[in-house]
Amino acid sequence: MTDQAPPAYSGPRRVLSGVQPSGALHLGNYLGALVKFARLQHEVETFIFVADMHAITVWQDPKLLAGQVREITAAYLASGLDPKVATIFPQSAVPQHAELAWIFNCVARLGWLDRMTQFKEKSGKHKERSSVGLYTYPVLQAADILLYKATEVPVGDDQRQHLELTRDVAAKFNHDFEVPGFFPLPEALTQGPGARIMSLRDGSAKMSKSDPSDNSRLNLLDDADAIAQKIRKAKTDPEPLPATLEELKDRPEAENLVGVYAALDGRTSEAVLAEFAGQGFGAFKPRLADLAVAKLGPVSEEMRRLMADPGEIDRVLADGAERARAAAAPILAEVRKIVGFWGA
Repeated sequence: MTDQAPPAYSGPRRVLSGVQPSGALHLGNYLGALVKFARLQHEVETFIFVADMHAITVWQDPKLLAGQVREITAAYLASGLDPKVATIFPQSAVPQHAELAWIFNCVARLGWLDRMTQFKEKSGKHKERSSVGLYTYPVLQAADILLYKATEVPVGDDQRQHLELTRDVAAKFNHDFEVPGFFPLPEALTQGPGARIMSLRDGSAKMSKSDPSDNSRLNLLDDADAIAQKIRKAKTDPEPLPATLEELKDRPEAENLVGVYAALDGRTSEAVLAEFAGQGFGAFKPRLADLAVAKLGPVSEEMRRLMADPGEIDRVLADGAERARAAAAPILAEVRKIVGFWGA
């Protein structure tokens, strides 16, 4: 008699992702996530949330949080997400996230969480002063994904470890409760060009909302003058652009700006180098600034229009929350029954 692998998940394809409402969204968010969400919604059932429960793992001003949720939603809509196609909702409006996270807290193991590098980075030398929520953040993330039985998750490199933990939680739940194939083991969606946009001030650091220098990023709400000025001031080197990617390898700032141009223009970095090889940044930067203004200007304009009408955004969020709760409720009801809760 041979051991057989447990049956694989056989449900429909679903994609889920979210963005925290903390800090201004920037070019890296736009190219690495938002435009890809907009594309995915037409290929597979898509759930996109605003991760306000994750946001409060570190202090957030309660007077600002709801407005920040609206701003993220405005960015989703301005980037092409259609609330009639994708389910767009605030995480905190779907209480099933928290309930499933508690159940998963009793499935996940301390050793798994102790290995999470993001907690070590965010807590620094004062681990004991961090919130318990920051420590168990990856378990809530597993609940976010598995509550909808998402099969694919767009992730950057910094979140791959968390997705592996989600797979571990799903596999252990399926095994411990003898429900093989109940939860899928979600796969990472490779993000492709634009997945990793680096700082304009340091080509070795990812573009970040938390960087203290505003000149390190292009914010989605920057106007044309700010975009042009930031690109003009972007760190580079004195050498002209080469003809091949191989020659860019040890020039992180140059490589980043070429990658930004390629992602904004829908081309490969090789194609950009073929056009600009031998030219200096005095010629390249103005062209990049014009392209960035042309691509980001309409997004910024639409975001401002939406944010001037919070009622429109709130209607989108309320409708999305209702749809998300309807999708989550039967799955959580099954989980409650599997676990053995009273009344399930």
